[in-house]
Amino acid sequence: MKDADAPWLSILVPVYDVQDYLAECIGSVMEQLAQLPDGGAGVEVLVLDDASTDGSRALMDALAARWPGRLALMHHARNQGLSAARNTMIGAARGEYLWFLDSDDKLLPGALAGLQAAVRRHAPDAVLCDFAVWRERPRLKHRLRGEAHRATFAGPAGGPFHDRAALLAGLLMTGQLHAWSKITRRALWGADLRFPPGRYFEDMATMPLALLRARSHCYLPEPWVAYRQRGSSILATMTLPKALDQSQALGAFAQALRAAEAAGEMPAHADLHFALAHQCARSLTGAARFLERAALPVAEREAAARRLRGDFAAASPLAAQALLRAYARRGWWLRAHRLRRAWSTVSA
Repeated sequence: MKDADAPWLSILVPVYDVQDYLAECIGSVMEQLAQLPDGGAGVEVLVLDDASTDGSRALMDALAARWPGRLALMHHARNQGLSAARNTMIGAARGEYLWFLDSDDKLLPGALAGLQAAVRRHAPDAVLCDFAVWRERPRLKHRLRGEAHRATFAGPAGGPFHDRAALLAGLLMTGQLHAWSKITRRALWGADLRFPPGRYFEDMATMPLALLRARSHCYLPEPWVAYRQRGSSILATMTLPKALDQSQALGAFAQALRAAEAAGEMPAHADLHFALAHQCARSLTGAARFLERAALPVAEREAAARRLRGDFAAASPLAAQALLRAYARRGWWLRAHRLRRAWSTVSA
């Protein structure tokens, strides 16, 4: 039975050593809540400190005092990582929808009003939005790259749409698999679906699985999130464990997709198979690029190469040669070149 008093939205903000950014993040949420017709009464904001070592926890207390009754503060006694922090908040959330917002990012004007309008009008299982890259010192080259508006979905805008294969294909084709650009019904997050603790590329491992369960979606091609580009990002500081996690991130989704197709829950879809293979190739390329440059012992390098080959074979619906032919049909010569180079690296 649905709780009539439950909020329509839970915004989940994990916190770890972000005292320089947290006030701006929370402030962006509070400002927009005040602008909603009900003053944001139907939105709960959960903020969890994952045992920060800076002043983040004290700042959380100060922000809660600034907006009395608006922030639900939570704490981990020891640092457990982003996945565990999100999982704890999923378990505590009461909202019909969940929106994961990283504490060094912020909501852009109109985000909550746009989401509320879509939910009230269509009640989809998932809402996808775009984002803007947020740099401390933006330069001309960043504007020329279109960083003020990055698309997260390769498919039609609007909705609601009810084609799961098209949803997943559009998601995988962009490679923008982050959790914070996808607002999902809490009902999609059964007890069996959580972010993988202790692993990198946790969004890639989790969000396709959540959206595999979505029966309807809307895509609103508006930048609702400002994503702060920091030098400490995962891709900017690649290591072997990160490369291996990237390589295996789509394995569980590929297995779940095969099971759904075998059970007749959704038909096999060529565009989805290509999109998944393409994303597997992107992961392989990124991991192989690290392997090319890393100074690793021979045995460790060979073991990593075998693992990368095996992960690709397990997750990609298309073998490498078949994907190369598909790239050629599309005239994607640069993609083909990158895949050949990556495959050569892991096969040497």
